[in-house]
Amino acid sequence: MSNALASSIETPTLAVSTVIFALRPNADGCLQLATPLVRRIRAPFEGQWALPGGPLGADEDLASSAARTLRDTTGLEPRFLEQLYAFGSVDRAGGKLAERVVSIVYWALVAADEADRAIQNDNVRWFWADELPALAFDHNQIVDYALGRLRNKLEYSRIAHVFLSETFTLAMLREVYEAVLGRELDPGNFRRMVEATGTVEETGERLAGTRHRPPKLYRATTTAGETK
Repeated sequence: MSNALASSIETPTLAVSTVIFALRPNADGCLQLATPLVRRIRAPFEGQWALPGGPLGADEDLASSAARTLRDTTGLEPRFLEQLYAFGSVDRAGGKLAERVVSIVYWALVAADEADRAIQNDNVRWFWADELPALAFDHNQIVDYALGRLRNKLEYSRIAHVFLSETFTLAMLREVYEAVLGRELDPGNFRRMVEATGTVEETGERLAGTRHRPPKLYRATTTAGETK
């Protein structure tokens, strides 16, 4: 890079953005992975949808900034919030070097009841995570990266329990797996897999209000927020 070009580039702006995932019922009544987006009201990419986020405050740490911008833009305060990755391609702010932005990206998971309380208006909307429009910056790439992390982590951790209430049936847990992975799972094989992992235990109670034999209720063997 020439000295003239280097001198024209300002110090990169640090920003914090968050990919939020929730399971929401689609038109068929099946759970589907969704993420809220916000409409940009200024250049670059004015009018396009983007991930919730904003500049890092001088007096904020990263996690506090992520939590604040989520609360301010969507009204959400997720119990699971984890740093995902840093994205800093030179041309990610529309190809204008003088406006270079480096984003520290977090990802968050929210249960259905919290997702229902999120802000929704002309500038904040839920989208299906696998059916996104063209987003501002490199946010499509970021969502794809977060989806890969979620699906991979589902295979070895208790992260699915974050989407559920304290007690649940195995059918409810399987529905979470199917929604996240985007494919149907054999009920028998799923039961054996879950029992082999030791991640759930019976509560000794059954789900009330069903027409047939009530299914057993389970709970996670650790707190629902623990995903290690």
